[in-house]
Amino acid sequence: MREHPTVLHLDMDAFYASVEQASKPSLRGRPVVVGGLGPRGVVATASYEARRHGVRSAMPTARARRLCPHAAYLAPRFPFYREISSMVMGMLGELSPLVEPLSLDEAFVDLAAAPDPPDDKGARAIGEGVRARIRARTGLSASVGLAGSKMLAKIASEQAKPNGLAIIPPGTEQAFLEPLPIRILPGVGPVTGDTLRRAGIVTAGDAVRAGEQELIRLLGRAHGAAVHAMAAGHDERPVVAERDAKSISSEDTFDEDLTDRARLHAETVRLADRAVRRLREAGRSARTVVLKIRFHDFTTLTRSETLRGATDDPAVVRDSATRLLAAVGIGEGVRLLGVGLSGLTGFTQEDLFSLIPPSAPSA
Repeated sequence: MREHPTVLHLDMDAFYASVEQASKPSLRGRPVVVGGLGPRGVVATASYEARRHGVRSAMPTARARRLCPHAAYLAPRFPFYREISSMVMGMLGELSPLVEPLSLDEAFVDLAAAPDPPDDKGARAIGEGVRARIRARTGLSASVGLAGSKMLAKIASEQAKPNGLAIIPPGTEQAFLEPLPIRILPGVGPVTGDTLRRAGIVTAGDAVRAGEQELIRLLGRAHGAAVHAMAAGHDERPVVAERDAKSISSEDTFDEDLTDRARLHAETVRLADRAVRRLREAGRSARTVVLKIRFHDFTTLTRSETLRGATDDPAVVRDSATRLLAAVGIGEGVRLLGVGLSGLTGFTQEDLFSLIPPSAPSA
């Protein structure tokens, strides 16, 4: 366990919406919603002004429009968001060589890996300083959590939102967690939460008092032991500078269910090409092609095909994805289609065999 709160978690506040407000003065102080604008669009981010009207991330855009009809509804500008994110991550990199990005707007930093590791007071000064620099360079606010572990640093930053800083000093973890809802712990979702609630376990303190063996009985050995450890404030996961992607994909939700085979074939080709572009941008190749289909009734099906060698050839991926599509019935219509690439490697192993279809696709 660390002596000082040297794990920093930074989370940009309402990032996409805040970037739009910062870049367009007319949007400042107004409700802003960034996401899909079509009939089946989904909210990616809502500004705090829009959240006061009940708009939330992952909400259908149509519902958001009903809740907040006077908001500005904008399509995402991901190249611009990546540019701002690079600036923010660069500032974090000045604090320590160990920066673990989680997304465009969120990262962990291990301050103990810095040339001059800080004590409690120094960690606070670093957190406040990086928030001030981000505000000065980008016009955006960020929330920071500082603690002795990744789990607690993230919980602290959530409690600091928006535009704040919170510290959980090492040694106070269990007392801090004791009254908090069990759902605040990573990996405790609705199903696990309901299982624990039915057993009378509502807070992190309840989980500690129930004991590890009771949680194992309720949740299984691995999950039960992990939840008990987290409830007691134990998290030894290191900050990892490189997070290696396990897959790359591209998918679209359609405004109307697609039933035409020719159109679905064309969309599959387009998505395969987009996925390969992302693969090449990452300097990777892939051995497995995955087709994802969501039907009109929201049931989802995936099919995969493993090639004989890793590839970044768009023709090979196109052929594989369209083969997978041809083997699937489309029923009453397809609302979402996706092409994914997994089994990633850092090299390409193209040979003639990769162009020969396997005997049968796997489910």
